[in-house]
Amino acid sequence: MANILIIDDDQEICATLSSLGTRLFHDCRSAYSLTDGRLAVRKTSFDVLFLDVRLPDGNGLDLLQELMEMVDPPEVIILTGKGDPDGAELAIQGGAWGYILKPSSIREISLTLNRALKYREEKKGQAEKDILNISKVVGSSPQMKTCFKLMAQATRSDSNVLIVGETGTGKELVARTIHENSSRAAGKFVFVDCASLTESLVESTLFGYRKGAFTGAQDSRIGLIKLADKGTLFLDEVGEMPLSIQKSFLRVLQERSFRAVGDTQEQTSDFRLLAATNRDLDDMVVRQAFRSDLLFRITTMRLPLPSLRQRPEDIKDLALFKLSQLCTRYGMPEKTVDEDFLEILESYDWPGNVRELFNIIERSLVAAGAEKNLFAMHLPRHLRIQVAKEQIRKITGSSILSEDGSEVVNEEVRKIGQEIFQDIFDRPLPSLKAFKGTSEKIYLGELIRQCDGDITRILSTSGLSRSHLYALLKKYGLSIQIE
Repeated sequence: MANILIIDDDQEICATLSSLGTRLFHDCRSAYSLTDGRLAVRKTSFDVLFLDVRLPDGNGLDLLQELMEMVDPPEVIILTGKGDPDGAELAIQGGAWGYILKPSSIREISLTLNRALKYREEKKGQAEKDILNISKVVGSSPQMKTCFKLMAQATRSDSNVLIVGETGTGKELVARTIHENSSRAAGKFVFVDCASLTESLVESTLFGYRKGAFTGAQDSRIGLIKLADKGTLFLDEVGEMPLSIQKSFLRVLQERSFRAVGDTQEQTSDFRLLAATNRDLDDMVVRQAFRSDLLFRITTMRLPLPSLRQRPEDIKDLALFKLSQLCTRYGMPEKTVDEDFLEILESYDWPGNVRELFNIIERSLVAAGAEKNLFAMHLPRHLRIQVAKEQIRKITGSSILSEDGSEVVNEEVRKIGQEIFQDIFDRPLPSLKAFKGTSEKIYLGELIRQCDGDITRILSTSGLSRSHLYALLKKYGLSIQIE
């Protein structure tokens, strides 16, 4: 027996689906709004969820995203009208199992439900086998949980996988984790940096060469492709591979055979291919900078990695993980981190992603020396300045909207902000919360003084609503004499 939830504002549809599910010996419940449906899934674990797209208090696809972030999300069947093809497309992109057009026959609904339940049963059985060793990969955010699911799928086969993500997101680490959890873990993990391969040496590096094949070839040397036999070949920054070698490499992928430079005999290599790139290979294909047939060959599976700014909830765990690792490496006592240290880390946008974060943690550890605790002052000055400037910009409103809606710089506001906070970078920073609170209180006090307590002028100058102004005054214990 399965637990089924129907979320639809049409009570007749809910009754029909509930009756059908009950006849099939399932436990069915109904919710007639997005709010009630959200409460239901938080209280109870469901196997299948019928979800209407258009609900009186919102779009059902908004709930779909929340469901997909659950540890064990239900199989979602979208209910969509015949005039809403975009709803079906967005549903499938969002992770829904399938969709049903309204109205549909009882036979079609029953068939869809039974298939979804069969899929769920098989998926649960497979999930018990998909126990990954991810001790080196840190992250508990929904984005990383999605990655772990894809990694588990990748370990179950020898399919080629293309790992895509910005520089510093950990593509090599993910590739090694897939290898170590696969059936080829006993074989070698052979790393190839395509960005460092010169066109003149790429064939001899990948395929190897025979003695005397060219000037300086005094001995035969095995290539990286042969070295990966029975293991995994990892092509890092595959988008940097020269076009001249892409055709030759395509044949290697198709036949798993190659010829060393200067040799007449074919060699074989049974390797599993993993590739990574921070470039848009689809765009490169359009610009004829990358072969389309090679892209198809290396992308049996595509595994996208989120940037660090897309998963800020993982920053603390990553920082503590790296700090512990460094203390062990250098034989130092474990250090703790102060709240202001973490607040600044979580306020930075990390263009260099996890690699940049780890470098910053190491620099802070060095700056702290024998001190037992890491404070914001131990962070590099440029990082603290950038975070502080961004907060000042938000607090002082250093940018405003022009009449056409575009953002323009208000130089007078910028000047005021710089004068107020000109010495902030030469003293220990308070916590971000305390900094923002103090700044708001200073601003409100000066606002009241300059406007002589005139509520109309205060509202006009600040841009605050009357209710928001009163809330802030109450928060900071300020008052205005209103006649």
